[in-house]
Amino acid sequence: MSPRRSAADARETRQRILDLSLGIASAEGLEGLTIGRLAAELGMSKAGLLGHFGTKEALQLAVVDEAAAVFQREVPGRVRQAPSGLRHLRAVCEAWVSYLERNVLPGGCFFTAATAEFDGRRGPVRDALAGMNALWRRDLRIHIRRAVSFGELPPDTDVDQLIYDLLGVMLALNHFLQLERDPAAPHRARRSLDRLLGGR
Repeated sequence: MSPRRSAADARETRQRILDLSLGIASAEGLEGLTIGRLAAELGMSKAGLLGHFGTKEALQLAVVDEAAAVFQREVPGRVRQAPSGLRHLRAVCEAWVSYLERNVLPGGCFFTAATAEFDGRRGPVRDALAGMNALWRRDLRIHIRRAVSFGELPPDTDVDQLIYDLLGVMLALNHFLQLERDPAAPHRARRSLDRLLGGR
């Protein structure tokens, strides 16, 4: 086998591990990732699986990165062409609702589940989750401030409060979809967003 083919096979195997791990972690938490379980489901040896990551913590961190890549593709990545300002903020929020509504991951919002699992701990995984959440709040802050500067939101808009409220809507949506299995939850989330961002 050529070195190039060998490297491609290694990347493909690593991606298979990440895809399975992300699905499990979204539904059962990052602690649900055991090397034995993953190896058995993928038909690999434990040593072979660990060879791609080294430690369970390194695997967990890689899953956090993979979850961020999926979210980036499914939410901001879907609305890149939306005009700047309030229309972009609305488009981002609609893509966010759609992401949860379409059940892209079997357990709903990975970051909601993982944050609840790790928010009271210390260490690299908790720090990675906090960092990803901070980056997303930064992006929302940029969109809100642009909408204010364009005169599309009131000049006295409390940006941090609006971010808090938007996150609250999405946390509630994830809860009602995952725990309550409420089919009306996306509609309720959209109504809440209209109240926060102004009706169309």
